[in-house]
Amino acid sequence: MPLTPEQQAQIDEDRSAPRPTLRAVSEGMERHLYVAHPVLDHGLVRVIDYMGDDGAIVQAARVSYGRGTKAVSNDEGLIRYLMRHWHSTPFEMCEVKFHVKLPVFVARQWIRHRTANVNEYSARYSILDREFYIPAPEQLAAQSKVNNQGRGEVLSGDEAQRVLDLLREDSARAYDHYEDMLSQDGQQGLARELARMNLPANIYTQWYWKTDLHNLFHFLRLRADAHAQYEIRVYAEAMCRIVADWVPLAYGAFEDYRLGGVSLSARGVEVLRRRLAGEVVTAENSGMSKGEWREFEGVWGE
Repeated sequence: MPLTPEQQAQIDEDRSAPRPTLRAVSEGMERHLYVAHPVLDHGLVRVIDYMGDDGAIVQAARVSYGRGTKAVSNDEGLIRYLMRHWHSTPFEMCEVKFHVKLPVFVARQWIRHRTANVNEYSARYSILDREFYIPAPEQLAAQSKVNNQGRGEVLSGDEAQRVLDLLREDSARAYDHYEDMLSQDGQQGLARELARMNLPANIYTQWYWKTDLHNLFHFLRLRADAHAQYEIRVYAEAMCRIVADWVPLAYGAFEDYRLGGVSLSARGVEVLRRRLAGEVVTAENSGMSKGEWREFEGVWGE
């Protein structure tokens, strides 16, 4: 269950009582406020609050750059200029606060993005729910043979079923023992801050995660990438859809220059120039490592 009945009741109450405001409002983001977007089997992403819109980015840029922006004739052109030239400060004028429910092992990846404010559900004070991430069969894959951080071929048949059975059995057993240790039935019961150590990394946690748009774009550039781990990528993709409604001009520039763009090293630029001049460039005479050459060919072909 992505939301508890209490959380849903609070959402319904908040959405039923809109309040007038004089601040800048994004109509696209207003539609997302308090709405829970399901992710994975028990997870969710929802917007709790936000500040700013495309206009806030433009406003900040024009205050900062003054006459230097006169050559840019419209807001979209200015935003695209800022994104293209990595002028990040104006994007920091927009902020958003998410409520995210996610498996602990995904949270451990996510927390590496340190330019955010985070407050996580505390298992010292509260008892975690019996909810675990169990992958869909098509997400069970062997270790990649070319990427130490990636997946290879999908498991099938008896091996896939054995993995799923182990995940379910281990999760259930760990939670049973967690409850046994907490129980005060005929015993004192172990403190919550100690009993939690037995729980597996696929149990769900929750947090509030607040960040500005510049740092959110950095998160999305890495985590919405096709090479990101599936379990965090689906959260990033859900957030991309939200941000596209919130700041459509900024998101369009981000999608063009960051998500869909390609960054080349100086060596990569030189190889591309040699190819355009008609030279046959191979891995052996490119000056690149095997990994660099594989990535180069993945974008520019053989």
